[in-house]
Amino acid sequence: EKAKLLRSQPAQIVEPKGLLYVQQREFAVTTPKDGSVSILGSDDATTCHIVVLRHTGSGATCLTHCDGSDTEAEVSLIMSSVKSFSSSTGCGRLEVHLVGGFNDDRQLSQKLTNQLLRAFDLQPEDVHLVTFCVTELNDREEQDIHFPIIYGIAVNVKTAEIFPATFPDKGPDEDLRSAHVLTGAPLTNIYDAKTEQLRIGPYFWGPFPHVDFWLEQDDAQILQNLSTSPLAEPPHFVSHIRSTLTFLKEHPFPSRSLFPDRKPRIYKKNEEGLWEQVCSDKI
Repeated sequence: EKAKLLRSQPAQIVEPKGLLYVQQREFAVTTPKDGSVSILGSDDATTCHIVVLRHTGSGATCLTHCDGSDTEAEVSLIMSSVKSFSSSTGCGRLEVHLVGGFNDDRQLSQKLTNQLLRAFDLQPEDVHLVTFCVTELNDREEQDIHFPIIYGIAVNVKTAEIFPATFPDKGPDEDLRSAHVLTGAPLTNIYDAKTEQLRIGPYFWGPFPHVDFWLEQDDAQILQNLSTSPLAEPPHFVSHIRSTLTFLKEHPFPSRSLFPDRKPRIYKKNEEGLWEQVCSDKI
């Protein structure tokens, strides 16, 4: 019933003010006390799942975008991140919301759904499954081709409302963050709720293999080879991958070009509610 209700809502366009956008293999956790961030969100999930874990007592809320790379470790990580904000709260319970995936040919969505359920089931604490809108419950068919119904969601940290969403602005350092994922990064926390700072990096990788070869390929080849579900990708998928590959070509050694001082790139919300880079020497 909950999945049906969620699927029936049109996707809301979430503007950047007060938003913290989470990319694939990133997570962020904050509380209703946060003066900078009121919405956590992520989209462009095809076979991926977006997970929201919330403690009803403290209101601490975590959103992550999982792709099945190391699900058990990822679930442990988000559990401990939410618990670290909820240890002093006597009452309340942990609630989880799972959204994403569809009936894809390779059954990658189904596999990820099973991994997530198993990983939460293995936790020593009780976790209550509140929203389950994944795989076959998030599937639509058009001329024998399957697609997800919901590609992205947002959670309002202050009200706990969860709704389908799209995000015209995906926040700072989009190519850098995507490059981090494409080079095989583990799940990474990008936000410090205590200082209300978005912290990107420092990230390190070596030259991306065959980057020139991939950049020479046409859109169809990129879609076919670099997507888990070529027929169901959003229209900007290929341009996003091209942009990330170009970034990797320009920065084969990020330790030299992007993070020579080994410090993260730090952003804070300004008075308009938009991210602004903070000079690292002020910290």
